[in-house]
Amino acid sequence: MSETATSPDTGTATGTATGTDAPARPARLRRYLGTPAVLALVCVAVAVYVAVADLDDVERRYLTFGGLLAATGVHVQLVAISTVLVIVLAVPLGILVTRPSARRLTPFVVGLGNIGQTVPSLGVIVLFAILFSPGFQGAVVALVIYAFLPILRNTIIGLQQIDPFVVESARGVGMSHRRVLWEIELPLAVPVILAGIRTAAVINVGTATIGALTNAGGLGGVVYGGIVQSRTPVIVVASILTAVLALLVDHVLGVVEHVLRPRGL
Repeated sequence: MSETATSPDTGTATGTATGTDAPARPARLRRYLGTPAVLALVCVAVAVYVAVADLDDVERRYLTFGGLLAATGVHVQLVAISTVLVIVLAVPLGILVTRPSARRLTPFVVGLGNIGQTVPSLGVIVLFAILFSPGFQGAVVALVIYAFLPILRNTIIGLQQIDPFVVESARGVGMSHRRVLWEIELPLAVPVILAGIRTAAVINVGTATIGALTNAGGLGGVVYGGIVQSRTPVIVVASILTAVLALLVDHVLGVVEHVLRPRGL
């Protein structure tokens, strides 16, 4: 059953409430908040374990609340900065090589992107730590190189899969090439591009852990400290927090992907 409210001035319907609206809202909330709630419970369980476990002085030094929070903050910075830089570089390049005048460059550009994926992540991070400087800066550059291909490839695929008839129809009604790109092609390619960004960000969460070997900090530093000191609780706690961060990043970007997806796709 539906109810329609009518404006007293115009006699027209001003709003409709259907029986499907009420169930849709809780379902949407479960979709958006379910995963963060579970991850929050995992973090609470980890905190309880650290508080009640029989830890020695070395383990307690590594597993302080302030230390873990600071390490997580550095890890988030590594992932956020590198992912933003990849987006700024890879998306425009992907758009460029899908233009008719530059399509011949596509194999060359994709080949360059493949280099970052074919070389082991540890090798990429160590190489750029040597070329730039050990620490945060070198790790960011390495993460940009390593996550470059997913965003570049998805940008190219997203634009290439658009029906040429749609583009020609838009140009036939007088739209310029720039307007066709911004108003037709990019909106239709958004789901595929966002899927590439989501993949790259999750890759960066895991790869940033290796950055600890070049003094980049983050949760990898805690994991590496546990390995050096042979402290299993330290390794387990830091690894769980890294996994939680990866799942949270994947969930948040999944929500963004859902919200920005053009209706009807």
